Amino acid sequence: MSQYKVIDGLLLRDMAMAGNALLEKNREAVDALNVFPVPDGDTGTNMSLTMQSAIREINSKEFLRLDEAANALAKGALKGARGNSGVITSQLLRGFSKAVSGQERITPAQFVQALKAGSDLAYKAVMKPKEGTILTVARVVAEEAMKQVEKDPDDYEALFDVIISSGEDILAKTPDMLPVLKQANVVDSGGSGLMYIYMGYAAVIKGKTVEEIIAELAAAAEDDESVDLEDLSHLYCTRFSIVDLGEDCEETDIDSLRRRLSRIGSHVRVKGDLSRVDVRVDTNHPGTAIEDGMEIGEVIDVVIENKHELIRKRDGVESEESAQSKEHSAPTKEHGMVAVSLGEGFSKIFHDLAVDVVVEGGQTMNPSIDDILSAIYATHAKTVYVFPNNGNVVLAAQQAADLAENVDVHVIPTKNVAMGIAAAVAFQPDVVGELNARRMQEAAEHVKTGTVTYAIRDSEYNDIHIKQGDIIGLHNGKIEYSGSNVHDVAMKMMQAVVDEDSELITVYYGAETTQEDAEKLAADLGEAYPDCDVECHSGGQPLYYYLISVE
Repeated sequence: MSQYKVIDGLLLRDMAMAGNALLEKNREAVDALNVFPVPDGDTGTNMSLTMQSAIREINSKEFLRLDEAANALAKGALKGARGNSGVITSQLLRGFSKAVSGQERITPAQFVQALKAGSDLAYKAVMKPKEGTILTVARVVAEEAMKQVEKDPDDYEALFDVIISSGEDILAKTPDMLPVLKQANVVDSGGSGLMYIYMGYAAVIKGKTVEEIIAELAAAAEDDESVDLEDLSHLYCTRFSIVDLGEDCEETDIDSLRRRLSRIGSHVRVKGDLSRVDVRVDTNHPGTAIEDGMEIGEVIDVVIENKHELIRKRDGVESEESAQSKEHSAPTKEHGMVAVSLGEGFSKIFHDLAVDVVVEGGQTMNPSIDDILSAIYATHAKTVYVFPNNGNVVLAAQQAADLAENVDVHVIPTKNVAMGIAAAVAFQPDVVGELNARRMQEAAEHVKTGTVTYAIRDSEYNDIHIKQGDIIGLHNGKIEYSGSNVHDVAMKMMQAVVDEDSELITVYYGAETTQEDAEKLAADLGEAYPDCDVECHSGGQPLYYYLISVE
């Protein structure tokens, strides 16, 4: 039986810190549980950054009371929540906090009631909750935990045995609930991340100290170099591994890779032998680094971190604009617009369209609720329109809108930057808020988009056989074509995007695509679809060679 009969504020802090440490250690593994084999899995990163924000808040002072500690966790998580998984995690903690209000310490039965309250609130936060997700894992764990405390209301260790076992069981069943998970042969990533948090809780309840857990994780992370946040000459810390090296590959090829990476970046580490090579490089061209690695073998476990974002999260430093926005100064104009954007080209386009504040983020770098809330205030407008421009940012934007005080906020649920651009173009300054929002949403919904990227693992989708490193084209969340040539895949993919009503095709090319290649693609699209006007612009987005919109 566990040494703990009750949990107070100090013990909850240790549990949360251990959960955060385990999640961060396994962040890349959770990111890799992506339904599509594309290089932008970010569930683990979003949940980890959300928990790190919660930990900063609970460590801001010594909370002896359980309710005060739980409130600090919830407050920090809500501020730092990013992506759907992060927002749901924040709601789990928020519901837990509300349930333990007024409690100095809690028993196992009270802990379970709080877990259930967290699950209930998380379900309410999602407009159309799906089973087979983190929501299912949280709910089933709470239900099984309630059965356990009915049998033994005083044993925390037995309770956490049930929490872990029931969580692992339901997580393994998530592919049977969501066909896309079964097709991709993965379990739900959010549920997996939640289980790492619960495992951290359980380790502390069973007698391990946070220091012991962190020390064990550090020992396991052999030679895991930290990111140099002082050197910003190369923005993206890029890590990946290479396996299944070619039969004709030699040690000299590994040395050659090291030299090539040194030419495009700094802090280069290429370690391993002909069975496996682990790579790390700070660079402004992560796609080039990955392609260099693919020349000698198959690339796996890709992680790309933006140093600016890491600095903000490490120090809790706010930009001058963000700090000013939090003063909640009186609005100075009627309307304002906020857009989430990733890529210098897209950000410039939004500024040219009179968008007041562009929030850095998107694929792999979802902004937090607090980032979006700060941007809303920074417009100094009475009515603000927010373009999330990513399906994984919509929920965070909606939560930010709910938190905004004395501002009429309309979230236009744009799922990509092309939809956001169309929405911004539709803005009319002389139209009232609700009507303006409706016009913007209708304009966004008329946009069809296709994207071209590369596969990070072998996969099969809708009878399309995909090999790691293949170029893949996606339309409406579906992989339409896979091949070996970016241009050819883009042309093939557009057959699924363009129809007889299409009038305008806009090619936005990414950071790793040359203007020459993009203009060649635009010219070929013009020939293939003579009834459409074709435009070509730099988007500057990472990881995706092209985002192509059709209106």
